[in-house]
Amino acid sequence: MTIEVRSQDPRAVVAAAQERGIRFVQLQFSDVVGAVKSIAIPLHQLEASLQYGTWFDGSSIEGFTRIAESDQYLKPDITTFAEIPWQNGHGEPAPLGGRGTARMICDVYTPKGEAFVGDPRYVLKRQLARAEKLGYRMNTGPELEFFLFRRDDHGEIQPLPHDQAGYFDFSTDLAQDVRQDMVNALEAFGIRVEAAHHEVAPGQHEIDFEYSDALKTADNAVTFRFTLKAVAQMHGLYATFMPKPIFGINGSGMHTHMSLYDLKAGRNAFADPSNKYGLSDLARSYMAGILAHARGMIAVLAPLVNSYKRLVPGYEAPTYLTWGRVNRSALIRVPMVSPGRSIEATRIELRCPDPSTNPYLAFAVMLAAGLDGVEKGMELGEPVEESLYEMDAARIAERGIRQLPGTLGAAIDELEADPVICEALGDHVLSHFVEAKRAEWDEYRGQVTSWELDRYLEQF
Repeated sequence: MTIEVRSQDPRAVVAAAQERGIRFVQLQFSDVVGAVKSIAIPLHQLEASLQYGTWFDGSSIEGFTRIAESDQYLKPDITTFAEIPWQNGHGEPAPLGGRGTARMICDVYTPKGEAFVGDPRYVLKRQLARAEKLGYRMNTGPELEFFLFRRDDHGEIQPLPHDQAGYFDFSTDLAQDVRQDMVNALEAFGIRVEAAHHEVAPGQHEIDFEYSDALKTADNAVTFRFTLKAVAQMHGLYATFMPKPIFGINGSGMHTHMSLYDLKAGRNAFADPSNKYGLSDLARSYMAGILAHARGMIAVLAPLVNSYKRLVPGYEAPTYLTWGRVNRSALIRVPMVSPGRSIEATRIELRCPDPSTNPYLAFAVMLAAGLDGVEKGMELGEPVEESLYEMDAARIAERGIRQLPGTLGAAIDELEADPVICEALGDHVLSHFVEAKRAEWDEYRGQVTSWELDRYLEQF
């Protein structure tokens, strides 16, 4: 359950938590690759943490600091205070309780009191501040897909889906109850869920939450992942956000809806009802920027070796740098909107990100790419509505349609060659991210897979 605090007074937060029987607070933040990190403090330490911060060793965190400069501190964001619904003591108010645990998402600071440039949340905040100077607020709505798997008799996770349902199928098996428990847990964190349904592949699911400002939805996406894993575990299942866990069926994406809100005019800056697609000139330039920098930012949006097993033709994952309305093979789709909501609901959908991405970095590079298109007045090309998967290579080349990189290694090269995306990440995050991903790619390149053994061992 979220705790409504009407002031920024730390004492008010502590008092509200005491009424709910909260005993501990987990201070959470994420590393460069998106893993959630946490430090638990007793409630009586929270007021001091809110005023002065909680110190930790940054040298132990992926992509943070060297040992010689390891001291950093966390400042909790009051607006993210929420009770963890599956912890002991949940729902038992004081004095009966007193065992509950809450969480707060934190910003990371240096000993000099400066925002740490390696904090992914700060990377996003920096781009949001840039947009605000231009008069805009970024709104996003990520759709995170995931698989539910069972464990075998030895407790090992096996890529065997627990059901055989398909897209939007009504399922009477365990999945229906699990999704409902997941929705309840998410809403206990203050995340307003809009829909939950079975996805295309067996064992694949999607839960969508409310469209809102980018910082809030990035926080929600991080919360979403660890919440769903915890609820699945309570049901004896395993939730994975691995992009392509099973060969031959659809992988999991994080389709991201986005728009800019004009702060001065108080309206959706992407909307123009007079345009065939309902898109303003600003929206079209923003889309042009996304397409121009798609190759440069794909290493951030699809950051795993496995991500590029999803980004192949034939499985509703985009590989071509095009846009359209009904074409789900396009990188950017312009969704239809309900009658009477054309202005407020106009948005674009970027279909290449997957749920293994760090949401803070993902939204930051998307915004940087789009704003580059806006500032340079980039022209958007014509839409492509026919399926690109059914075109031959010669026709695609004739139309000048480019593709995303086919491997993580190629994606890293594109990232380093794109100054706009590099600047959005900042030197610190860029260097640590590239180092981690190069190591991942190099390790993968040296592997001998079962496919290779089956294909070549007896043949050669």
